[in-house]
Amino acid sequence: QLLEAKANLSLAQTQHALQLQQAKAQMNNVVPKKQFEQLQTSLREEQCKAQQLQENLHRQAEQTCRQLVTIQEEHESLLQAAVEQAEGLEHNLRSAEVVLAERAAQLKDAQAQISRNKLLIEDLREENRGFAMALQVAELKQKSTEEKNQLLEEQASALKQLIGKITPASLS
Repeated sequence: QLLEAKANLSLAQTQHALQLQQAKAQMNNVVPKKQFEQLQTSLREEQCKAQQLQENLHRQAEQTCRQLVTIQEEHESLLQAAVEQAEGLEHNLRSAEVVLAERAAQLKDAQAQISRNKLLIEDLREENRGFAMALQVAELKQKSTEEKNQLLEEQASALKQLIGKITPASLS
């Protein structure tokens, strides 16, 4: 029993020494009350700052979200305007293509008319050459006729003079 009691005592002393060491270690880790209060105050201040930062962050997130919604609405509006403008331009392009096609058809018709007119002009030039040659022939005939006429008038005048000379002589 004595040995058992000694063993129990030794075990209790060891446990007590261990508990004492643990208590000393805890005491070493214990902060003085003034320092604890300062740390607690600092902790409260930091918690307040953290809460303020969190509230600021929350407000900024809401503001950013509103801005993003506004920007998205503006972009959608701009996109809609761009789509409408593109549709307008596409309509204008189609209209221009129709006008160009009509104008091309008109130009093709005009070109065909010009080709026909060129042929007519060439025909008229040929006729003109024929008329010019006929006019030259007519002018030559007229000149010849005028010369014959002049000759006939001269002969008639000479004949009149001769008759004028013969007539008084035959009357006497």
